[in-house]
Amino acid sequence: MHLTVVSSLDSQCREAAVERLGRTHANSVVVLHDLLDGSLVLRRVYRDGHLFERETTVLEHGCLSCTVRLDVVPTAERLAACGFDHVVLGLPPGVAAGMAVAELRRGLSRPAVIDNAVLALDPVDLDDHIWDRHTLFESGFTSMPQDERTSGEFLIGEFGQVDTVMARPGLGAVLTGDPREGSAPWLMGLELLGQLAPHANVVGSAEDFRPGWFDDAEAAARNRPGVVRVPLSETPGPFRTVLHKAGRPLHPGRFRDALPQLAVGTHWLRGRLWIASAPTRRIAVQGIGPRVWLESTGNWLADSTDAQGGTAGAGKPGADVDAFLDWHPHHGDRGTVLAITGRSEDIDPGEIRELLDGCQLTEAEMELDFGVWDDPLELSDAL
Repeated sequence: MHLTVVSSLDSQCREAAVERLGRTHANSVVVLHDLLDGSLVLRRVYRDGHLFERETTVLEHGCLSCTVRLDVVPTAERLAACGFDHVVLGLPPGVAAGMAVAELRRGLSRPAVIDNAVLALDPVDLDDHIWDRHTLFESGFTSMPQDERTSGEFLIGEFGQVDTVMARPGLGAVLTGDPREGSAPWLMGLELLGQLAPHANVVGSAEDFRPGWFDDAEAAARNRPGVVRVPLSETPGPFRTVLHKAGRPLHPGRFRDALPQLAVGTHWLRGRLWIASAPTRRIAVQGIGPRVWLESTGNWLADSTDAQGGTAGAGKPGADVDAFLDWHPHHGDRGTVLAITGRSEDIDPGEIRELLDGCQLTEAEMELDFGVWDDPLELSDAL
């Protein structure tokens, strides 16, 4: 059984993408799922562009995960049993590809090959999505009031998960008759996309279909909190990604004061922090548009229970690829690594370096016991 999952926030983009994907394989079938108000799931199945099944189901507890587990997975199972070699699953708007893949792995009774995880979007809308403060429910993308994700949070998560992005004019373009594709805003959106998802193959409507290759382990590694992946090369353009590292612990007060300046105007801030008030904790930081948050991801490898002689993690490259590559002979994987993506005119590498370096403990402060530091970020007890 071969499967392709397609996620999106825009039903028009999704439908255009799955229609094209249905033509890329012989003996293929396309399924579109939508979660409507009242826990009602609408399922439409197409072959060769023709609708041959349209059903609605009322779920006892209507949520996105239940829709996948109770309807998307059984539908994929049933269609494969009918003899279709390739099933394209157009997920309900707001359903994350990673969640769908996990449910398919758990729920299918037969082995399945995930050919591709695809995100369908209109590049013209990308910048607005990143900066939108509304939740997916408030914006009308899902029918779940409890869904507090913003569109930017959804898209950044999907960029880490998918191998292919299909750029399609969205519902706004269809309603207004705006051609969009190839316009200046469209090209600007593609530039931003290249910074946010440098690994993904991007396919436009008029381009040859060049899918990526889905890799579960690589997708999981990209989405691990604190992991930093940056574009392979920084070419001049309207957007850029700046990477900076700090080898000494950060003063908690100075970093708290600097964080708003580091995050202002940035589309995506991500990385890991070594904070003096929680020196054994690997703190992940992420900022997407207007939201910034910190979370503990556990101990540094150098502070793990099996650490001995300052060589914890040596010989364990699979534990955390980024930490292993950054291993230092004295402080192991401890250290601060930040990547900041935004408009080129708003991102000053020198200013970022100065801000972050100014947060590091001085030589004199390094001589003090870590227990003397106040904890304004409330990280010392984080689990």
